[in-house]
Amino acid sequence: MASHSDTLVVFFGATAGANGGKLGSDEREIILLVWQIVDLHEKKVGKLHKCHVKPDSLELTDQCKEETGLTLDEIIKAEPLDKVLQQFQQSVSSEVKCLGRNSYTLCVNSPLIIRQALHPEASKKNLVLPECFFSFVDVRKEFHKCCPNAGPAQKLTLTSMLEYVGLPAVSEQMMGVREVMGMVQLTLCILDEPYNHKFSCVETVKYKFDSGTCSKTEPVDNETVIRARGLPWQSSDQDIARFFKGLNIAKGGVALCLNAQGRRNGEALVRFINSEHRDLALERHKHHMGSRYIEVYKATGEEFLKIAGGTSNEVAQFLSKENQVIIRMRGLPFTATPQEVLSFLGPESPVTDGGEGLLFVKYPDGRPTGDAFVLFSCEEYAQNALKKHKQILGKRYIELFRSTAAEVQQVLNRYMSTPLISTLPPSPIVPVPVLATPPFLPAASSTRDCIRLRGLPYTAGIEDILEFMAEHTVDIKPHGVHMVLNQQGRPSGDAFIQMKSPDKAFMVAQKCHKKTMKDRYVEVFQCSTEEMSIVLMGGTLNRSGLSPPPCKLPCLSPPTAYAAFPTPPAILSEAALYQPPLLAAPRPPQTTAHSPAHTLAYYPPQPHLYMNMNMNYTAYYPSPPVSPSTVSYFAAPPGAMAAAVAAQSHPAAAAASPVLSQPGALVRMQGLPYNAGVKDILSFFQGYQYAPDEYSGMVQMSEQARSLIQPKEWLCL
Repeated sequence: MASHSDTLVVFFGATAGANGGKLGSDEREIILLVWQIVDLHEKKVGKLHKCHVKPDSLELTDQCKEETGLTLDEIIKAEPLDKVLQQFQQSVSSEVKCLGRNSYTLCVNSPLIIRQALHPEASKKNLVLPECFFSFVDVRKEFHKCCPNAGPAQKLTLTSMLEYVGLPAVSEQMMGVREVMGMVQLTLCILDEPYNHKFSCVETVKYKFDSGTCSKTEPVDNETVIRARGLPWQSSDQDIARFFKGLNIAKGGVALCLNAQGRRNGEALVRFINSEHRDLALERHKHHMGSRYIEVYKATGEEFLKIAGGTSNEVAQFLSKENQVIIRMRGLPFTATPQEVLSFLGPESPVTDGGEGLLFVKYPDGRPTGDAFVLFSCEEYAQNALKKHKQILGKRYIELFRSTAAEVQQVLNRYMSTPLISTLPPSPIVPVPVLATPPFLPAASSTRDCIRLRGLPYTAGIEDILEFMAEHTVDIKPHGVHMVLNQQGRPSGDAFIQMKSPDKAFMVAQKCHKKTMKDRYVEVFQCSTEEMSIVLMGGTLNRSGLSPPPCKLPCLSPPTAYAAFPTPPAILSEAALYQPPLLAAPRPPQTTAHSPAHTLAYYPPQPHLYMNMNMNYTAYYPSPPVSPSTVSYFAAPPGAMAAAVAAQSHPAAAAASPVLSQPGALVRMQGLPYNAGVKDILSFFQGYQYAPDEYSGMVQMSEQARSLIQPKEWLCL
């Protein structure tokens, strides 16, 4: 502390690029250090020292050459930064000891040399700075405290301060020497009468980032938060704190952002202790983390709380232990117990407080998600745990990743509440036609009069599909082409086409399968309108075929509802909570070059998009970065809703369906052995809930299903 120090070390530095108020903003290395000791008791000064520093990049800007008067030849002969810092520490310690003093504190004209130049460069070069560089006094703030009428501290310059106390400007021409001599004169002046100033405004640099929790009710100043963009996906909160080395981040002030799929999106919100540090952080815009440049922008306290804030007492208690390393485990068996997890980690990586250092992530109904967070007391234990990445527990391999306190909050918030789907706009509060379907949405049927195109180029349009089908375009039903788009409204590479008859669909599938479109072969499969409707009502499209989601509806939160059609008076029921996939709006009938005598109505991917009633949207649950891609499941409509839709078109068929009349979710199984029976399926789903009185009617396999690529089963859970 300066108030208890015997001496001040007036310190100055310059870089190979911008200096003055922009020092450190261009990531240039330090090339010059100048210092001189001031005895606070005797009011005496020591010898002035000047050292050149050899940077790794031997290049000086024209501005630097002009301001410092240094040449490249002088810099090449100098020692690197680590050697110069050793010389500094030895020289200062020896001189302070000769003066009979015990301690010293750095005194600078601006915090930039410490916060924006020295600490960032040392961090990049993995240098351990002497302890003296973690505290200092700013002569401008000390002068403002001594002479408050001189003006704001941020606007004070060395020349203006010397002029205010009646001292002449230093005539020395050499940069560094001039600044140090001026600061020494100013220091001696305010130490003497009539000021008798005591240096007490000590600033500190944090040794390390402190993790912690943040409550949603905690006030966060908008002037202390920034958004960092372009971060490597595997970066941790410690990596981000290292990028901002020299600036003090608030406890728990790093919140890594997750995208809609729950993976890190390369952004983070960082909260600093005050606006001064935030402003310095903004000067690091487009500085580099490894080979990537990082963009830094202003953010708000509300944005930070949205990501990092939490209200769970369980999470707060779990994260209350300070200075812990957090590891995330993914893929745990649902039946895994704390003791099994501890045994898996082994004695070489002991968990903090045993079972108390484990936090299992669960759904709102208490079911496990397969995720857990683990606390370790030191880096060594965490490293030992990470070595078990993809090792087997039970019959599953387990993924382990570094995590953060903010990520714990986000994951728990997402699982325990509504998933965040930022790509969807806010919900308009308007009535929605519940069971009405557009005239072009086909009624479900097992007749195999449709084809599915898979593997289309993302740039493919309707004209490309018509050209691909050549002479078969005359057999397409009016309004029969359906381009399937993903959640971002972009082409998914799939399309469904309704043909005039099953024979026509079979012919197209035979002749066009693996035919080339824009240097890509396209797979063509015959399918039914029922299967197509499954996709349009919430099923998934994957490489194995069509399947509804293998998850229960209570785990999903319905997305925004849109009014896509004229809205007659209707009661918003369960069906109104689900939306259709994105389809392209129909064009009016047109005559094509392939068939002058026939008119075709189809759906272009642009410019008009609308949403139907039962949108397939991904159930976004958090997944750690750099982990294997997980299947994106889509929400299937409730049984009651599907039955209502079916009843509208086929009342008799709906009355005869025992499965769709049940509330719950339909699960399709693919890859079943051909000799698998009901008992085998019930054994496979042991532990899941289903209606006991309906188990005899759970499995339905039609001859049409047997003729598909793989056998398929439907099960009501």
